[in-house]
Amino acid sequence: MTRIVSSTGLAVLLAFGLHAAPAQAQLARTYVSSLGNDSNDCNRLTPCRTFSAAHGKTLAKGEITVLDPGGYGAVTITKGISIINDGVGEAGVLVSGGFTGITINAGAGDAVSLRGITIKGIGFGGGDGIVFNSGRSLSIENCSIRNLDGTGTGFGITFRPAPSIASTLAVSNTVVADNALSGIVVNPGAGVVRANFNRVEVYNNGGSGILVAGDFTTGVVSAVAVESVAAGNGGDGFTVSSAGAATRFLVVNSVASGNPTGMLAAGTNAIIRVGASSITGNSTGVRTLSGGQLWSFGNNHIIDNTTDGTPATVPLK
Repeated sequence: MTRIVSSTGLAVLLAFGLHAAPAQAQLARTYVSSLGNDSNDCNRLTPCRTFSAAHGKTLAKGEITVLDPGGYGAVTITKGISIINDGVGEAGVLVSGGFTGITINAGAGDAVSLRGITIKGIGFGGGDGIVFNSGRSLSIENCSIRNLDGTGTGFGITFRPAPSIASTLAVSNTVVADNALSGIVVNPGAGVVRANFNRVEVYNNGGSGILVAGDFTTGVVSAVAVESVAAGNGGDGFTVSSAGAATRFLVVNSVASGNPTGMLAAGTNAIIRVGASSITGNSTGVRTLSGGQLWSFGNNHIIDNTTDGTPATVPLK
């Protein structure tokens, strides 16, 4: 016999426990796969297809794990989260239309980590690779950012934390190459900013290889590059620029080659300190502009540039 329940009766049933199906709960660890589906819950056996869908189903401070090679789409990160590919093959993001591959708009206390991700421009209006607008820290490991272009776009990594937020950037074992504008730009709005580059390679970018700028902040900006290479860029290899905040860039055991200028300090509050590094094959080896300072620890190799330049010397202690 067919049973008919009135709307009033249905309301009573719901009140006493016959509830509607709950919304999907967020998980501490979610998964993406080239065979996944964004309507899934992003669990291990029911993975999602894109980073964006997985981000929405992952708890703050959680992790998105890549299961197999594939293209996983652009994502805007709004919370502390990690996206991890530990060697399953290429986990790619293709960029076009003037958009950004990965955008970070996180909270002041949020830490974001990216590991094993490839971001590549494919033309059709260009775009940028990674843009950090807000958050406590960004860690980039074992990544590749290439071929970004466009009109007003074409940066590999742009780190520009919002005013009043103290932020840290750490990049290691990463290649940033063949982008239309600068490879990596640290350009904060205010606050204390620290950037660390370890085994980072910036090749054939249209602008600077690595640019650390304090021109638009009243805070303090400090950067360190260790065992890194800036070669063949259209702008300078390692650059620090500031007429505003105290801005310091320490470059150690690194190489600048094939750039218009290997290392440049521009502006009254800009200082580069260089140790155990090779600066060779550039149009100008080392240069200062507008009151910038470039200090050598006396153990560098500045040779075979069209003009070598002469840094000041900091006594070893």
